[in-house]
Amino acid sequence: MTTIQDVARHAGVSVSTVSNVLNGRTDQMRADTLARVEHAIKMLQFRPNKLARQLKTGQTPLLGLLVPSMANPMYSYIAREIEAIAQERFGYRLVIGSTHRTSDREASFFEDLLAHGVRHVIVISSLSDERHIELAVERGMTVVSYDRPATLGQPSLIEHVTPDNFEAARLATEHLIRYGHTRLAFATVSGMTMSRSNKIRGFLAAAEHAGIQAGAHVFDSGPLEDYGDSVIAEVGYALALQIANAPARPTGVVAVNDLLALGLMAGLRETGLQVPRDVSVVGIDGHFLSALSNPMLTTVELPVPEMARAMVERALRRRDANTEVEATGCEAIFPPTRLIERESVAPPPQEGGPGAPQQPSATRNP
Repeated sequence: MTTIQDVARHAGVSVSTVSNVLNGRTDQMRADTLARVEHAIKMLQFRPNKLARQLKTGQTPLLGLLVPSMANPMYSYIAREIEAIAQERFGYRLVIGSTHRTSDREASFFEDLLAHGVRHVIVISSLSDERHIELAVERGMTVVSYDRPATLGQPSLIEHVTPDNFEAARLATEHLIRYGHTRLAFATVSGMTMSRSNKIRGFLAAAEHAGIQAGAHVFDSGPLEDYGDSVIAEVGYALALQIANAPARPTGVVAVNDLLALGLMAGLRETGLQVPRDVSVVGIDGHFLSALSNPMLTTVELPVPEMARAMVERALRRRDANTEVEATGCEAIFPPTRLIERESVAPPPQEGGPGAPQQPSATRNP
């Protein structure tokens, strides 16, 4: 069996130099030295003893990812991007758990991950109280929170990466307004997470700017069951009945995400309404499923690959175990990539004649 000493002799370097290469500490290394070590590793087919490395460092090359529910395809998409970057760039594998947006489950997962030597975690939460996460950081974890903005003016031990949910909803609402819609709805699930709150603010801000705030209303599903994130499409389906029976039925709807929008369109069909002839719908996510619906869904695309890269880089950032953790409240906010116009938006009923606004310029994606 090839040892690290064999690699060092073959490359003509010290064992510590080989160790630096294996652990990614190559910033100060000469290019020819790095090339010799990498060539020796390849020629000798050296595989580091992961168990010995774990016993020495007390850590495993695993990145934890906690999501509300893997049944939501958007979280599967984010997980796929995170896994690819963690594996290809850092040699870390992904371990995933579903928390169903409860602090007790999140705290329990942190305990399990700590017990198994996992020290780097990304959590998709949006919960307002992060004390249980800060406790994990104080015990040696590096944690990055996704989709929950940092609390303004308050330092935090947790780094935050989030899409600009306010701007995403504002873009979606303005798109409907440009088509002439004045009776608008924001369709969401019950439970006011910070990301949902920001989307609602963006929706209402766009309506107020256009002077139609009196015709803008929020529709929510009522209390959700324990696995709410796994039934969002069904929630959208049920919300369609609310919207169809509203006294002044909205002609344009912004959905909190693409999955709810797809369920909403299916529900509207069941009530006898057609999208976009009777009701126009815009989603938020840019998930690939939005291009497979009938009609294809207009959506605001979020920069998932870029956000995934930022989360992995922050989560795997090396921190000296002897360094005291500082509360900084570091946050990275990513604006939406673009609005993708497809087939689910048209001028409102009885307003599509000569006086209807022209279709705005937008990226069209078949």
